[in-house]
Amino acid sequence: MSTTAQPPATEADLLQMPKDGNKYELVDGSIVMSPAGGRHGEIAMLLGSLIVAFVRRHKLGKVFDSSTGFRLPTGNTRSPDVSFVSHGRFSRDETPKGFVPLAPDLAIEILSPDDSPRQVMDKVGEYLQAGVKLVWVVDPETRTAVAYRSLTRAHEIALDGALDGEDVLPGFRCPLSELFS
Repeated sequence: MSTTAQPPATEADLLQMPKDGNKYELVDGSIVMSPAGGRHGEIAMLLGSLIVAFVRRHKLGKVFDSSTGFRLPTGNTRSPDVSFVSHGRFSRDETPKGFVPLAPDLAIEILSPDDSPRQVMDKVGEYLQAGVKLVWVVDPETRTAVAYRSLTRAHEIALDGALDGEDVLPGFRCPLSELFS
């Protein structure tokens, strides 16, 4: 008895996924679903809205939600929970209609209860390898975050600390406690 191998999934397959509230990504030729709960969505929207207000006020670039797919050099299409792309990175500064053909400057992941540490670190590593300058991983369970500049250069942030935009979003600071109140 022979088995037929399935061809690798494509971006076209990703676009055909149902609009069911789940987040889908194209990873290593497979469609991967990441279910997210209410607390996850609330934190993503709160942090995203703070970043949008800051970016618009200072005219720094564009902010995207988790429905935006970024086509990375690995061939994967990833969708951070919140992301930022600085002005001047898009041709004529126009947002692409389809998947974004570059890595964001800032990628933010809000951990879901089902996220494994391995999956998260794979995603962080892929973002950094693709050229993302700053990655924030926010953990609602422990009420902490980690800011990554590289896999070996990470800064843990306690509840009494703040997410700092550093040179990616100069002047942006969000006390972590604001996300969990």
